[in-house]
Amino acid sequence: MTALSQPPAIEPAAQQQDRALYRKVALRIVPFLFISYIVAFLDRINIGFAQLQMKGDLGFSDAVYGLGAGVFFLGYFLFEVPSNLLLQRIGARRTFIRIMVCWGLISAGMAFVTTPLMLYLMRFLLGVFEAGFFPGIILYLTYWFPASRRAAVTSWLFVAVAIAGVLGGIVSGAIMEYTGGMLGLSGWQWMFIIEGLPAAVLGVMAWWLLQDHPSSARWLSAAEKARLQAHLDADQAARSHVASHSFADALRNPRVYLLAAVYFTLTCGTMAISFWLPAMIKSAGVNGVLQVGLYSAIPYGFGALGIVLVSRHSDRHRERRGHYAVCAILGGVTLSALGFLPASLPLMLVLLSMAVVFTFAALPVFWSIPQDYLSGTGAAGGIALISSLGQLGSFFSPTLIGWVKMVTGRIDNGLHLLALLLVLGGVTLYFALGSRREVEAGLVRHHV
Repeated sequence: MTALSQPPAIEPAAQQQDRALYRKVALRIVPFLFISYIVAFLDRINIGFAQLQMKGDLGFSDAVYGLGAGVFFLGYFLFEVPSNLLLQRIGARRTFIRIMVCWGLISAGMAFVTTPLMLYLMRFLLGVFEAGFFPGIILYLTYWFPASRRAAVTSWLFVAVAIAGVLGGIVSGAIMEYTGGMLGLSGWQWMFIIEGLPAAVLGVMAWWLLQDHPSSARWLSAAEKARLQAHLDADQAARSHVASHSFADALRNPRVYLLAAVYFTLTCGTMAISFWLPAMIKSAGVNGVLQVGLYSAIPYGFGALGIVLVSRHSDRHRERRGHYAVCAILGGVTLSALGFLPASLPLMLVLLSMAVVFTFAALPVFWSIPQDYLSGTGAAGGIALISSLGQLGSFFSPTLIGWVKMVTGRIDNGLHLLALLLVLGGVTLYFALGSRREVEAGLVRHHV
């Protein structure tokens, strides 16, 4: 290693000040985002638990359910980029309050679906209103944390995804088990109402709890603001190889589409698990929605631990591609193994836990990558474009499995195809995307 490549020495006192500063920032904004994303993901996937009663009550087939689960992501795809560009224009607080209040009301309104057309319309609208929330958070975190600290912070969003799976199993199962018949509503209807309304409340709270930029944070001293801004400026300077261009430039950047294709394969895997895990557990002979919910919590519990450990290891080594490739490949292998599984609940839980650990741990690693190649308005639009195009995998995945299950009575072939996509995505990202060090050395060209 040459002298030029040696990281600058940091005095212990300065290191302690930095640690205290970022702890203060994280404790102020991350818990709210963490709770909000738990609610967001729970509202997105709770239809997976609702279907255990909803299909029978309304006479829906597996294909109807699969399309209803997936059509959410068509609305998400169409409105995610405009939402993220709007965030950069009007600020995070206004964007988050609009998103969260609207999606909370729509999610609660899912309780009154009676026909397939209503199911498709409400799920589509839920996607429209939630669009921009996740990429908005990713962009928002770039205003507060330099790249070297962002993966660990971002990982908490995906811990929230795992926690939503844990709570979704326990809370959704309990609501559906014990509220059925109250005021003439079924348990699945109460589940949508009870789990949907908190999003609207959190949206209103965002106005008081969040600030758009560090410069407007009254809870930071002038010295802390200056220190934080100096770190962010230094991080931006370190990425001087990435020009600050417009969203139009992001549209012309081939690496945006490469990342979107890789993310497509990842969402295929994560959504296959999220929307069909309760049904897979039920197929192993588990009776009762509460029991299904309790068993569903186990894989997500292990997933939360895996997300934290993998993200910290990735941050410590400042390496993303290898971590992502290993997680995606192993996630694909375990997902495919589920297709060969005999009807054994213990073995199913082991493989489901491994699949959740690997596929969900790949998420924060992936979302630490785009900021190395995008900047300026290109970052806002590029991140949203990667997310929205990739989210088409979330439409493809449950729809495919629902159709396969309706035609064959099993989901094996669908799982094998999605597993293959995961593996291909891991291999593609590792070999086709230059590392950050190669980019900074000028060995790989980027246009945005």
